[in-house]
Amino acid sequence: MTTSERREWWQEQAWHHSDVERDVALDLGWGRLILGQTFEDHENLLTVLAAEAPGRRDICMYVTEPQVLVSLAPFELFIDPSVTYRLYLSDDIPRAAADSALRIRPLRNQRDAEGVNRLYASCGMLTAPPPTMLRNGQSDTFHYLVAEEVSSDGRARIIGTVTGVDHGSAFRDPQRGSSLWCLAVDPQCARPGVGEALVLRLAERLMAAGAAHLDLSVLHDNSPAIHLYEKLGFVREPVFCVKRKNPINEPLFAHSPAEDLAQLNPYARIVADEAIRRGIHVEVLDPGWGELRLTHGGRKVVTRESLSELTTAVAMSRCDDKRVTRRLLARAGLTVPRGRCADGSTGDAEFLDELGAVVVKPARGEQGKGISIGVRDAEALLRAIDLAHRYSDDVLLEEQVTGQDLRVLAIDHQVVAAAVRRPAAVIGTGEHTIRALIEAQSRRRAAATGGESRIPLDDTTAEIVDEAGYRLDDVLPADRELVVRRTANLHTGGTIHDVTAILHPELAAAAELASEVLDIPVVGMDFLVPAVDGPGYHVIEANERPGLANHEPQPTAQRFIDLLFPATRALPTAWDPTGAAR
Repeated sequence: MTTSERREWWQEQAWHHSDVERDVALDLGWGRLILGQTFEDHENLLTVLAAEAPGRRDICMYVTEPQVLVSLAPFELFIDPSVTYRLYLSDDIPRAAADSALRIRPLRNQRDAEGVNRLYASCGMLTAPPPTMLRNGQSDTFHYLVAEEVSSDGRARIIGTVTGVDHGSAFRDPQRGSSLWCLAVDPQCARPGVGEALVLRLAERLMAAGAAHLDLSVLHDNSPAIHLYEKLGFVREPVFCVKRKNPINEPLFAHSPAEDLAQLNPYARIVADEAIRRGIHVEVLDPGWGELRLTHGGRKVVTRESLSELTTAVAMSRCDDKRVTRRLLARAGLTVPRGRCADGSTGDAEFLDELGAVVVKPARGEQGKGISIGVRDAEALLRAIDLAHRYSDDVLLEEQVTGQDLRVLAIDHQVVAAAVRRPAAVIGTGEHTIRALIEAQSRRRAAATGGESRIPLDDTTAEIVDEAGYRLDDVLPADRELVVRRTANLHTGGTIHDVTAILHPELAAAAELASEVLDIPVVGMDFLVPAVDGPGYHVIEANERPGLANHEPQPTAQRFIDLLFPATRALPTAWDPTGAAR
């Protein structure tokens, strides 16, 4: 039977079977999936839609005449600007490719559920109470899958998830349908094909359970996702979602408060979104610069991303000049690497000879520009100093210390988030060249960060690949991980991994003391540490405009707005994956 014949056959099936359950609304924790085809009249459906819980997003699918439903409550409802795709399940659908380092399995326990919520939060999705997920997982109606990346030592971490709903089990669907929800892949993941594998494995499970087709809803402008689904054989269907006009859905049904809002980078947008959610007026002063004016009552504050008028010019200058930062922190008893200002004298080479390896960096600068790591001989030292001089008149030589690259974010002199930053890396497939892997990973990083993170295909990348014994046009063996940049800077493709829950108290205390010494209300302190859960550290520098969007799922934007507008401070929610009030 062809796809078109199969579609026509299912469309001919009658809905009015006596054994079909009616008025079905399934609780998934982040909201309810309301199956509109099980409601006999719009009035009853309106009553159910009106019962949406605060802070949740209900989705009503398969409504007969959705435009009529919305016309009955035009100020409360809207038709979601998404499109529906359907995969007709048969033996000829693609199968998930075998990957020894990728394991897809059902969700099992509280730890799995918390890992799923971390993925939801990192992808900007609503989280769900773990008990709800675990309870649903025991039912034949719900299929929660997680994708684990298995390391060579056998350790596994969750990097993807998807949820399936079996309509046959949910309400004895005569069409034997099913639907896919909450596909999420870790934005930091370097492994290709995780989302595709999850979709195909879910399709296999639902087909085995007796489902005849699998539906999903995707925003009309999500081109990468649409490309994936069409590649897998999904076809468009005239099925629509109806949702309530609530603050969570506001970007889907209302024009932005300023035309320039869509032009903001992720670091300014996260601030604007949180302010709008709290009823704070947002005026975009300069979208390219990320500058906003926030107004609530009689209070006005101008921000540029996480930098605000509450940061004084003196505090900003202390962070801007790394020499001053080092001096103040060392005076306060904090541990910093040994260092000196490059002056062109023999003292520069003598400092290198004494230490064996140094880091050369502009005294003033950001985003990792002009930094050279692992400088070990006099000739390389001169080149590195020359590079740093392109970005700053003054150059700093520092002892090279080893350890994990840790960023700790402090707001109002309290630690809000901590993350380990890792250099850009790719994982081999055994089929693609290193160049192709870098280009693909760079596209994924750009998509996940609003274009902020890309891996340059430049001489530095080629040099690092060469040092590892490869060329850019070599095929990287399957499952081989190759680091392609020296620094973990986000702007050159580095990835960020939340470690807030395991941050050692001594590291947190050091970050809070540093913020007080610098007298700065919002700061990102950079450390090199032997272990995140241990006490040892070296403070590297302070960032006066840290990227709040880099630390999801931690409540960075919430704490920032708390600082600026304490009267709008949010109340705790019923369940928060960070364990903190949001």
